[in-house]
Amino acid sequence: MRPDPEPRGGLHPLLAARFSPHRFDPAGRVDDRALNLLLEAARWAPSAGNSQPWGFFAARPGEPGHARVVPHLAPSAARWAVDAGLLVVTLTRRHVDGSGLAYSEFADHDLGQAVAHMTLQAQAMGLSAHQFRAFDLEGLTKELDPAPGWAVVSMAAFGRAADTPPEDRGRRSVAELLAAPWAPAE
Repeated sequence: MRPDPEPRGGLHPLLAARFSPHRFDPAGRVDDRALNLLLEAARWAPSAGNSQPWGFFAARPGEPGHARVVPHLAPSAARWAVDAGLLVVTLTRRHVDGSGLAYSEFADHDLGQAVAHMTLQAQAMGLSAHQFRAFDLEGLTKELDPAPGWAVVSMAAFGRAADTPPEDRGRRSVAELLAAPWAPAE
């Protein structure tokens, strides 16, 4: 297979235009309909054995959940994430009940699929998404107190971008993606 030398050649416009904004428009609210569509997109993501081992804590500005999440943001994320119309804490079910037995070795991968579906759905709705891990994991876990077997993994901010994509988005080439994990042939 020969990689396509044309950057983004034939890539779907939703994928080609996607970027992670570092500023959100604070007036860009995410209403109930938009939130439900984002969650519906996650619901239809593939998962190992159709286990769907993901859960979300949704927090919008002005709602009590937002005040629970924002204090745990790292300063680097707090500069921009607080203006997003929606913050979503992502969780995965790693263990069965309180047993310590692994629920699915693929749980984090499956969660990533669900968040990717949400990201593309947001793009289709004219919203932007920025996935991140710049927060106090221990503090946020203590604050939200997930059920046994569940773990906080990451966060995503959704809303209307207040900045534009950078000129150079710094992506590795397709050739590098194919070569990176393999040792050179002798």
